Formats: sequence, C-alpha cells, structure tokens
Amino acid sequence: MFSSAPKGRGAPVNDAPQRFNLPDREADGDWLDERDEIDGEQAPPRTTVTIERPKTIIARNNSPDIPFDRSINAYRGCEHGCIYCFARPTHAYHDLSPGLDFETRLFAKPDAPALLRAELSKRGYVAKPLAMGTNTDPYQPIEREYRITRQCIEILAETRHPLTITTKSDKVVRDLDLLAPMAKQGLVAVAISVTSLDPKVHRTLEPRAPSSRKRLAAIRALSEASVPVFASMSPVIPAITDHEIEHLVEAAAEAGAMSAFFLPVRLPHEVAPLFRAWLEEHYPDRAGKVMSIIRSIREGHDNDPRFFTRMRGHGPWAELIRTRFEKACRKHSLNRERIDLRTDLFRPPPGRQGELF
Repeated sequence: MFSSAPKGRGAPVNDAPQRFNLPDREADGDWLDERDEIDGEQAPPRTTVTIERPKTIIARNNSPDIPFDRSINAYRGCEHGCIYCFARPTHAYHDLSPGLDFETRLFAKPDAPALLRAELSKRGYVAKPLAMGTNTDPYQPIEREYRITRQCIEILAETRHPLTITTKSDKVVRDLDLLAPMAKQGLVAVAISVTSLDPKVHRTLEPRAPSSRKRLAAIRALSEASVPVFASMSPVIPAITDHEIEHLVEAAAEAGAMSAFFLPVRLPHEVAPLFRAWLEEHYPDRAGKVMSIIRSIREGHDNDPRFFTRMRGHGPWAELIRTRFEKACRKHSLNRERIDLRTDLFRPPPGRQGELF
C-alpha cells in the first residue's frame, strides 16, 4: 500500500523497498474470500520472516493509563496492514520503514514459550494478568505456521496464569480448547477489534485483516464457549467510521459481547504522514476535515502522547463520540459486569531456568 522507507526514526516513508535475503512466503490468503463484497482486488504482498532471539519475553510497563503491567509479543510487524496501527514506528528501531516494511518484513520469536516458562519459574514471580496483542496481533497470519501464541497459551493454561488477548482475527477461535477451560477458572478474557461494518472501508483501512463478519462470528463462538469477550471499537476515526458507532455496538451485543470499549485514533510519529497519505488516496474529498477533527481532539496536534488524554481525546468532538458510545452501550446492556481475572491459582512450572536451555 505504501512504499518502503528505512533508516530510522524520522526518515522518509517512500524510499525504494528493500528485501531480506530470505525465502519469500505468500501472505495468508484468508482475507481474499471477502473480495466479492468489495470493488477491485489487491494482490497479496510478499513477506519475509526473520527469527529473533530475545533474552526475555515478558515486557513490563508502569503506564498509569494501561490496565496491565506485563505483556508478550510473539511477533514484530503485522501482516494485517492496518494503516492506523500505533505500533508501526517500532520498525524504525530496526532501520526499517513503518510503512510497507512493517507489513511485510516480519520478526518471529520461536524461543518465546521457553523464555516464558523460564520467567514464570523464577523464584518470587508474582502472577498478574499478562496481555497479548498489545503491540502486534498475536493471531496475524504467520501464527498459522509458527504457533508461538498457542504455545505460550499452553504454558499459561498449565500454570493457571491469568491472560488477556486483544486481536482482530477470528483465528483466536482455533485455541478455544485452551481458552474455554481457562475461562471456567476465571483466567482469561478476549477482546475482538471491530472497527467498521462497511467492507469497502475495511478493505482500505485494514487490508489483510479478517472481515467484520468473521470477527463478529468469533465473538459469538467465544461467547457460546463462555469465554468473556469484549468488543473493541478501536480506533474510532472521525468522518470515516464514527457514524458506525451505534451499529457496531449493536452488532457486537447481538454476537454475544459482554462489554465494549473504544479509543479515538492515535497518530504517533511516522503514523501521521502515512495516515495523511492514506486519506489523500482514499478520501481526498474529506482528508482536510478528518485531520482537522483529529487535531481538535488532540489539542491542535496530530497526536497527544500524554497519559490519560491519549486514550480519551479532548474537546467537544471527543466528548460527543464518548457520549454516543456510552449511550449505545447502555441501550444494549453492555459494560454491566466487571471481569477480574484470578491470580491466586498460579502455580510455577516445574524445573529451573537453567534446565530449559
């Protein structure tokens, strides 16, 4: 969709693409079965995967506006290609572009399960909910081949460790054999992102992610298996998707979601110029209006990185979106229950860290 540009933070985003000296693989083609719902087709990009060998796998944060203090990301980069993804700038630290490189030059961490087991084995480890899907999607297409997410969940299930998952892929249903028993123990909750019900919007906004139809079906399957499931309307994009708020909430409630939440679109670092280029290509008639509203929500800037306001936005537009969303949730009886995952069932895995390598 956008050409590759590398060489670090602040570099141009449209240089000639570069390639790893690795075998090509075809991007997962499941999204192509939606092409009869839209006008035109887009050829799947070629992707390369580099094996990454980190020393630890649990990332920790102390951000006051995030409801978890630890997370796992099995992959870097994401094939879904969502133009708004706030994780895109992380590719700049690898001298890769936040544009096409982020979508096609991926990193997998096959040591993640062993590293997770080792970290949970450490003397003094205290269990708290561990989040998956906080940076890139744990169920993006390469999970079919690498199965790193599943292997990590197997360890969390074995140790009775609490887990939250955020994804925009229906592939999460593949792991119901693990998630359903964990749910019975109060150990897991899943959030499915549904941003638009319009296939044409979806096709340009999230070009290789499963359709909203598949995501709503995943919500239904999780709900029927008694897995607590949330619907995430994130991000809400003014003048692009905000008119769908009530319809999205209604569809999620009908599918069985117990709760819902949203975030206004965020455009950190290199995401802002990529997003503006996307607007000019797909919505030239309203590009200026969209950016004007976003800047009004972000106090005159493309992005507001401050704690708390970054997740809520500021001003009349942000308040209007929030009011509409909360009213729709009340109408459809969402957000009436609070889910507190259990931490008291955790049991460390057998063995010591040194025995695992």
